[in-house]
Amino acid sequence: MTQASPAETTAAPDRDPRFLGRLGESLDVRLYRRMFFIRRFEERILDLFEEGRINGTTHACIGQEADAVGVVEHVTADDHIFSNHRCHGHYLALTGDAYGLLAEMLGRPDGVTGGIGGSQHLCAPGFKSNGVLGGTVPAAAGIALAKKLSGGAGISVAFMGDGALGEGVVYETFNIASLWQLPLLFVLEDNGWSQSTPAFLNRAGEIARRFEAFEIPVDEMETTDVREIVAASKAIVDDVRAQQRPRALVIQTYRLCHHSKSDDHRPEEEVAARWATEPLRVHGRRIDGDLRRGVETEVESALAEVFDRALGS
Repeated sequence: MTQASPAETTAAPDRDPRFLGRLGESLDVRLYRRMFFIRRFEERILDLFEEGRINGTTHACIGQEADAVGVVEHVTADDHIFSNHRCHGHYLALTGDAYGLLAEMLGRPDGVTGGIGGSQHLCAPGFKSNGVLGGTVPAAAGIALAKKLSGGAGISVAFMGDGALGEGVVYETFNIASLWQLPLLFVLEDNGWSQSTPAFLNRAGEIARRFEAFEIPVDEMETTDVREIVAASKAIVDDVRAQQRPRALVIQTYRLCHHSKSDDHRPEEEVAARWATEPLRVHGRRIDGDLRRGVETEVESALAEVFDRALGS
């Protein structure tokens, strides 16, 4: 009898309300809770890399949390998310599975992919990612086709960075998605930099026109405000679901951390200025101070439990 792979035996992760939101909690508080959870998880992960307690590499999304949380707000159990090398925020916003992701990065057998995928290669119910630039985009189209043929209301959501626009397979996917009218949402996060090279030095033309060339409707927004992303993505997701056709959402955002663990040659003053409009600051001022601090304390306490358990396993 053939032994099942870790991906085949992985159970759906627990949706921890301490990370994803409690029953009756307002939308604004829930959004803040999820963004703060992602931020603090990644900051602690980066500390572990600095301490030499995690090997390999990792790509944090600090500063981009609103993208993941805003879009995932409208994802259902029938949908499937595909991500890339900068996948933690997308995965955590969907699942709240802090332990599974941390154990995976530590190489533990109780990690989300059995400890063999690490930071970039996650495989869970409703979620897939890998570190091959643009590599998950055609897979997202395949699942979108399967969902369309099944007659259900499920869709695929493919998160991608602007760097994926340099890969031919991405344009092949745009073509097939448009030709076959697949229920597939492309979410392109453009943080303005390709590692430490400004995007204008290696990309010609406008991003939106890449989608328009294949008759894929595209919306573009420049924001770090999770409320704005929630509102915009709802209309787009509803349309993909109802009309069973591809759409694109381009979000002009900003990455506050280095590309991976320590490589960053961007102007320090540029990065410093962007902290004034980062997602937690923008959205946090809408929430009563005591309530906000209560959420932060609960998330910090829950994360401490997770990290203690995983590091001691």
